[in-house]
Amino acid sequence: MSRPLARTARAFAPGHVTGIFRPEMTYRDPRGRGSVGAGVVLELGAWAEARFLPGTRAIVRVTGDYPGPWPISEDVARRLAPRRPGQLSVRLSHELPVGQGFGMSAAGALATALAVRAVAGGSRSHAVEVAHLADLFGGGGLGGVAAILGGGLEIRTRAGVPPLGRVVHRPFDPKLLVGVVGRPIPSPSVLGDPVAIRRIAAAARGWEREAPTAAGPFLRLAERFTDRVGLASAAVDRTVRALRRRGAWAAQAMFGESFFAVPRSPGARADCLDWLREEGVRAVEIAAARAGGRLNPRRPS
Repeated sequence: MSRPLARTARAFAPGHVTGIFRPEMTYRDPRGRGSVGAGVVLELGAWAEARFLPGTRAIVRVTGDYPGPWPISEDVARRLAPRRPGQLSVRLSHELPVGQGFGMSAAGALATALAVRAVAGGSRSHAVEVAHLADLFGGGGLGGVAAILGGGLEIRTRAGVPPLGRVVHRPFDPKLLVGVVGRPIPSPSVLGDPVAIRRIAAAARGWEREAPTAAGPFLRLAERFTDRVGLASAAVDRTVRALRRRGAWAAQAMFGESFFAVPRSPGARADCLDWLREEGVRAVEIAAARAGGRLNPRRPS
């Protein structure tokens, strides 16, 4: 008797940097909870490869390119797994550091949801909801899945995932310099601190009036939010201020020992790159993504 054929699928979800946000967690339906604010969706992100082999026992296994465990993506995989016995395996790989404010938990959750849904069946909207709830309740973030359903500059005007949440996407042309200057910060250490949440809400007050629907207004708002919220470490603060002195907009990537910056001219770009190199700061230039999470894209070689 021949063995049952395995079903496989691959999905990609982009990373993301948040420039400003305010938690919105009071809505009764958790699909409408998360945050409002604005950020940039990145062309680099997380990949998930799902494989289901029918069998006699139900087994779910999630592995990654970093030491595990992967509780958020594993929760997604278990909730979306096929309803018949068999082994569901998901392999995650990340193009940006985990735990550094680049939205890797949301990207991993969404990529896992899209890949598993492809081998198990079900609607895309349900897969997105499962990814959002796993990230929200798993301590990953407050709206990252909603943000990366499209590309470019994203503005979350209503918390949650569609149709309860609302996210507007606009083109974002400049490349971002992103870099890491310290060890990862677990999201729950900030998002679970009531004092930090009050500071975040105060720093974000009135952001809607700024209309951050283009690169310049968004970057100015992100700088102001970084300064007002005051949660950057000494290393992040020093780096951000040095890049600003050299002609760049610069802000903390919320929340990591990391930063993002956009030089305002070719000369400023050269000055910033020279300073980062001299200081030994790990940084790369990344374009904004043109699209959000998607199934079976061509993987870069």
